[in-house]
Amino acid sequence: MVWLQRLSSIALVSVIGAGAAPSAAADDPVDEVRVVGQRSLAPEFENVGNFSRIDEATVQRVGAVHAHETMVRIPGVWISRGSEQEHLTAVRSAVLTGPGACGAFLLQENGVPIRPAGFCNVNNLFELNVEQAAAVEVIRGPASALYGGNALHGVINVVSPAAEAGVPNRVALEAGPWNYFRGALDVSADTDVGRIRALLQATTSDGWRDDTGHDQQKLNLAWDTSFGAWEANTLLAATRLDQDTGGFVVGEDAYKDPDLRSTNPNPEAYRKAWALRMSSELLRPLNGGSAVVVTPYFRASDMEFLQHFLPGQPLEENGQWSAGVIARWRNAGEVLSWTVGGHLEYAETWLEQTQDGPTQGTPFLVETRPPGVHYDYDVDSTLAAAFYDLAWHVHPQVDLVHSLRLETVRYDYDNRTLTGNTRDDGTACGFGGCLYSRPADRSDRFTDIATRVGAEYRPSASTRTWVTAGIGFRAPQTTELYRLQSGQEVTDLESESLRSLEVGVQTGSERARIGVTGFLERKRDEVLRDADGFNISAGRTRAEGIEFDAVVTPLAEHRLTLAATWARHRYDFSRDLGGEVITAGDDVDTAPRWHGSAQWLWQPREDVSAEVEAVYLARYFVNAENTETYPGHLLFNLRAAWQFRPTASLSFRLLNLTDRKYADRADFAFGNFRYFPGQPRRAHVTLELEF
Repeated sequence: MVWLQRLSSIALVSVIGAGAAPSAAADDPVDEVRVVGQRSLAPEFENVGNFSRIDEATVQRVGAVHAHETMVRIPGVWISRGSEQEHLTAVRSAVLTGPGACGAFLLQENGVPIRPAGFCNVNNLFELNVEQAAAVEVIRGPASALYGGNALHGVINVVSPAAEAGVPNRVALEAGPWNYFRGALDVSADTDVGRIRALLQATTSDGWRDDTGHDQQKLNLAWDTSFGAWEANTLLAATRLDQDTGGFVVGEDAYKDPDLRSTNPNPEAYRKAWALRMSSELLRPLNGGSAVVVTPYFRASDMEFLQHFLPGQPLEENGQWSAGVIARWRNAGEVLSWTVGGHLEYAETWLEQTQDGPTQGTPFLVETRPPGVHYDYDVDSTLAAAFYDLAWHVHPQVDLVHSLRLETVRYDYDNRTLTGNTRDDGTACGFGGCLYSRPADRSDRFTDIATRVGAEYRPSASTRTWVTAGIGFRAPQTTELYRLQSGQEVTDLESESLRSLEVGVQTGSERARIGVTGFLERKRDEVLRDADGFNISAGRTRAEGIEFDAVVTPLAEHRLTLAATWARHRYDFSRDLGGEVITAGDDVDTAPRWHGSAQWLWQPREDVSAEVEAVYLARYFVNAENTETYPGHLLFNLRAAWQFRPTASLSFRLLNLTDRKYADRADFAFGNFRYFPGQPRRAHVTLELEF
């Protein structure tokens, strides 16, 4: 049987791989997680449901150049690497694309969403300092009942290092191929107003493909203090990216071609972006084991990038500033534990799309995609939510949980250019009108309810089993509502919703810990573009799968870890979308049924370690008709570290050991195979000094 063969291959990978535990069930049991207020997601998931966590030691050992390299250690997660720092996301889902795809995943920093509701970006992980994180946490499946809209398929939370005492100052210098250099700094100090810690990294690279490369800087500034009965943990985070982007290489198996794979068909493509976020977690303990946590926050971002993948290559510029507050009142009782709270947020967002010169191509393309202004609009949004989370300890071995969230978001849209689908001077396009359509000013409101119920049974101190059912949602994104095409004047979209049933077990001993989670999911009202080019709420999908993670320590100096996923994501509707035909029962495109990773860590002495890693991705369909496929790949990586002095260490990474020719992303569109080729074999060396 095919599924048994795949399971056997991943089991074999686990024997030859290496690494640190991908989840709380493995390397870091949840009860060992140090939780400060709500910076970590552990409080709501320490009893019932899946919860994966990559700890700080693992983050440092991985030494990721791209978030993909870290996230392969979590079952059910696939961050599909794009050109340079770009990516697409899958969390218990297919790899999602399109203007609203990013709205299906909630990205947080210390428990605070990094973007306002309705204004996500599909590449948002590059705004987070994953490379210097204290932990990376993931909840798979709908978590909207606890964290709100966009937590449809899951949550990724990056926990920044706190300004703790006793942390040494460190500087690191790294060099790699294609003029890759990275400098990192971690310094802290006690002051009269509390302890301050700064983490900074700066990266530059020429890129391995022609006319690519990036310069990127990230800063985290933490300030921990107290005043009266309150503890305050404040974070200022900033990111800047200046990137020369590579486009798809085109043609069947082009990623294997030694002459094509390093080329860049779009040398003019680029992305420039910055983001700034500030949040302060204010914690006040109360009598009886309860506490109040209030988290005000402020965010701003700005981005411009050339849409090289579109005819005419229009330039998009967008930005936002937003502010909000999340308040929680928590109580941990012997019989009943609960959290109640609210969330308020206001945002001002904007988007412009302009094209400098005429479109090249057929008369239809030239006429329907004119130069000039395509879109120019503002959207002010207001979000309000109330929620609770209850845990009833009905028996020393049994817990019941129930969570509920009511959330409403309002968009006030202001079109700053001509309404309709004319040119920007008001003249009409031929062939039925210009492609880009601008609706008139309007307001939209979406109100949603999310819930979860669950139970956990602990037959022994080392084993727990659970079952949960939940409903998640995401409101339509502003680009889906107001960035219309083909003469569409108004949308009538619904919030996407996802229903999930999950069953899991975690068990372990001194030498081995294993977690297995099974799930069933149904999603409805997925936003898609129909054959007329209109945005509609008509998509439905269904999925079932099993996620597995384990850590085995056969000897004190050896540790094997594994994260593996089998899942089947299928369309649950049939429709002709014009460019492609979707048939119920077919696999969703870019949804490999198997993927995973395994690591074997060898640490003969405290100052020496080596890790071998295997990363596996199975065959998947690259089009909705399920007629074309990418065959998948198996990659091997090597990491080693040597602390040659008490205050100095040297680390080495050799990635893609076998120099496998593979694709980070494969696609089939407009009658052509398209690929982002994966990087060839490469080595990185890092020197770290404490002072």
